[in-house]
Amino acid sequence: MATRLVQINMKAQDDSALGRFWAEALGWGVDSEGPGVTNLEPVGFTYPDPVAVCIDIVARPEPKTVKNRVHLDLATTSTAHQAELVGRLKDLGATLADVGQGDVPWTVMADPEGNEFCVLEPRPVYQDTGPIAAVVVDCTDPREMARFWGEAMDWTLHEVADDHASLRSSQGVGPYLEFVRTPDTKTVWNRVHLDVRPYPGDDLAAEEARLRALGATDPGIDQSAIHWTVLADPEGNEFCLLTPS
Repeated sequence: MATRLVQINMKAQDDSALGRFWAEALGWGVDSEGPGVTNLEPVGFTYPDPVAVCIDIVARPEPKTVKNRVHLDLATTSTAHQAELVGRLKDLGATLADVGQGDVPWTVMADPEGNEFCVLEPRPVYQDTGPIAAVVVDCTDPREMARFWGEAMDWTLHEVADDHASLRSSQGVGPYLEFVRTPDTKTVWNRVHLDVRPYPGDDLAAEEARLRALGATDPGIDQSAIHWTVLADPEGNEFCLLTPS
């Protein structure tokens, strides 16, 4: 049994508007499974497929108050492409952001609702990922996060050190999942979180039990009205275990 990362869940005060921004930013298509939910995926994409990690934007009234612990890194192919992408994103409503990064070769930005993301300088490792180079999670212990997520999913561990770790689909396609050590700690419910899904034929309850045995915990919310399961990883980051598909 195993799961795989299939999408990012992002809360927004206006899911439709934020969905339009990210669709334009990534060159993806827009759909909706119902009021208050905007779904983004590549045009012609058959879900789920490790070639892309999709984005679900869900309306919530609470405003963003702290730096997100999960963000996207966008890939570029050249210095000129990086500059062009930054300019285009500004035209779409993004702004430059300062999260204490100092003088770095990548550009830190925020989307129209203040969600931080990075436009990376060209790096060979990300040349075949698609527009999203990596999904990045802030943490205090990258080694422990790599252990948990490496066992929770069937993704391949590519690198692990005291200050960072990275995984990628075992098929060698799509974006990376990266854990980066940061000095701040989690204080509020994450407005951006990971959604993982078991494979067809797997048992959801058994998979939940397996994840709990690896170190997942109960976030302490009422889950009686949902058909998926909300858990938290060893550092308290909420994630959703979706029904097998």
